[in-house]
Amino acid sequence: MTAPTTPAPAAPRPARTTPAPAAPTASAGTAPAAAITTPALARTAPAAAIATPAPARTGPPSAGDSWAGLLSDTSAACLDELRATAGEDWTRRAAGLDLSCRETLDHLALGLVGYAGLLVARPADRYITLFASLDPAAPVDTCLEGLHIASSLLAATVRSTPGDVRAWHPWGRSDATGFAAMGIAELVLHTYDITRGLGRSRPPSEGPAAAVLARLFPGAPAGHPAPDTLLWCTGRAALPGLPRLGTWQWDGAVRADRPLPPVSRSAR
Repeated sequence: MTAPTTPAPAAPRPARTTPAPAAPTASAGTAPAAAITTPALARTAPAAAIATPAPARTGPPSAGDSWAGLLSDTSAACLDELRATAGEDWTRRAAGLDLSCRETLDHLALGLVGYAGLLVARPADRYITLFASLDPAAPVDTCLEGLHIASSLLAATVRSTPGDVRAWHPWGRSDATGFAAMGIAELVLHTYDITRGLGRSRPPSEGPAAAVLARLFPGAPAGHPAPDTLLWCTGRAALPGLPRLGTWQWDGAVRADRPLPPVSRSAR
């Protein structure tokens, strides 16, 4: 006997189809249907990446803006003076200091970055833990780039720090304008020390000197040119009837009952 076989299933009946409609005939001024396509959606950035620009600041400049501007102008003027001496022997001692001219430049850059850091970190009773330094192998004219960076960092920090912020300094808990004044003092005084040590000195300019005196030396003697008075207040020169100081310090504390002096941006 042969095994019964299962008949193969019948082929399915073809499904009824509705004929596709004929393509429309293009009329004058219209594209054929085949050419009418839906454009692909343009790729867009995620919503989070589309930043809304901050509103522009309006109104008169703040005290921080004015002091930051004076700091930037003072830095530019000091850098011009220092570049003019870049070919001199910077291993010579800076006038009145126990540092060489090159070491004084390091100290200056360190101080400016340090003031910016104090305004940012605001430690209660100490210096910050970041120490900026210049490349000891770099020539002086290249190291001046570092000084420009340091002063720019401080100016930007002063400009962006709210007026009610206070930060520690051993010579008085201060605000952004006080640290700007300290930076200006460092720039004009150490530029004076360096250039005098190299035999090319001139006193600080009137505008920066007057601003520093008004903010940091409220008890400075009156009746003398501001540059001469600043040199006296910092132990660098005598005044008529007033011998050179052996010790000195400024006062960076905020005196809320005394309005800040108007600031001139004349740094040259």
